[in-house]
Amino acid sequence: MPAPTTTYQLGIALQETRPPVWRRVLVSPALTLARLHDVIQAVMGWDDCHLHMFIDGERRFTRRDPSLDDWTPPGMPRDLDESRYRVRHLLEKESDWIEYEYDFGDSWRHRITLQKVLPRDRDIRLPACTGGERQCPPEDCGGVWGFQNMLEALGDPNHEDHEELTDWIGEFDPEAFTVQAANARLRYMFR
Repeated sequence: MPAPTTTYQLGIALQETRPPVWRRVLVSPALTLARLHDVIQAVMGWDDCHLHMFIDGERRFTRRDPSLDDWTPPGMPRDLDESRYRVRHLLEKESDWIEYEYDFGDSWRHRITLQKVLPRDRDIRLPACTGGERQCPPEDCGGVWGFQNMLEALGDPNHEDHEELTDWIGEFDPEAFTVQAANARLRYMFR
């Protein structure tokens, strides 16, 4: 397959968080969804210790587990193997979007939007993070509702959960995000 002549600029927004948690990344349109999962984990700051899926309308793309193939309920579509699909198969033109859900218990839903199709710049190592705001929530904090409650409790020393959460999480700065740290995680993951 010839090298792509374009680069995709994707916006990744964690849904329902206030203020918003988001990232902007540059990726090859030939990147598999399995590797896009790795990009999201790296730039958001997740620990990749939960299940995930990509959703495009009625289609769901996941890491295949052959032992579960017979488990699919009758009449339900089987999940598609994320390693067999590339970003360009789901996102073709600017403003196209898909959903990515991480941790089915906490249900962290992300909207991934193709913001721009750019000419390929060979001086930029892909994937690359070019922007973002705010630290992603800690793993297992209870979804959006639990995250908002956690921020409230950590910010109020008199809150009934303040001490317990401080012991569990320690210092948590919700504004802490740097492009440099996100790119360091990407370089480690894509070495």
